[in-house]
Amino acid sequence: MSKQKQKDDAKLAQTLEAMLFVSDEPVSAARLADLLERKPSEVDAALGQLAGDLEEREAGVQLLEVAGGWRLYTHPATHEAVEKYVLSWDTRTLSQAALETLAVVAYHQPCTRNTVSGVRGVSSDGVLSSLIDKGLVKEVGHSKDAGNALLYGTTRGFLEKFGLKGVGDLPPLEDFAPDEESRELISARLSVGESSEELSDDDLAALEEQAAELTEASEKA
Repeated sequence: MSKQKQKDDAKLAQTLEAMLFVSDEPVSAARLADLLERKPSEVDAALGQLAGDLEEREAGVQLLEVAGGWRLYTHPATHEAVEKYVLSWDTRTLSQAALETLAVVAYHQPCTRNTVSGVRGVSSDGVLSSLIDKGLVKEVGHSKDAGNALLYGTTRGFLEKFGLKGVGDLPPLEDFAPDEESRELISARLSVGESSEELSDDDLAALEEQAAELTEASEKA
């Protein structure tokens, strides 16, 4: 193999690695070849070589062919450290109110601002806006049953920061309750409907009382 050929191959591998590094989904060899104006066979060979090189030097990432494309993933041997690091991100700066609001959205999405406030028992507009700014929550549509109110859900960033593959990986919220009474309170709060535009003062007072009871029950456990 000529030196020029070796140089070209190294440049191609370097470029492919950089492109895949910034990609958040698998990319096919054909797509990469089209973007680089190279033959698919050349790109496919380079990807295979790159995957082998990463594996041989036991790199912290590995290149895998999945779902019809190629993507870089963290090496399984690093998962424990990576998970600990990811979980230490923005969550360190989240207030108790923000964590509560984020939990409501995560477990009740898609949901309206009214639902979030209803479950928490207090207005959550400011906290919800803060979570949107942090990239953890986003607008996902409008509710047909709540006066066309905006619906909110968690983002890809939320999944990444909490080390989740999808919202289906969230543990059942009731598992965190110390006893059956607390589990019933959690279920009752999560079942707050979105049929009304606003909750009455009496409704909010009742929810606040339930929240206090739940907190007291948790502290006694």
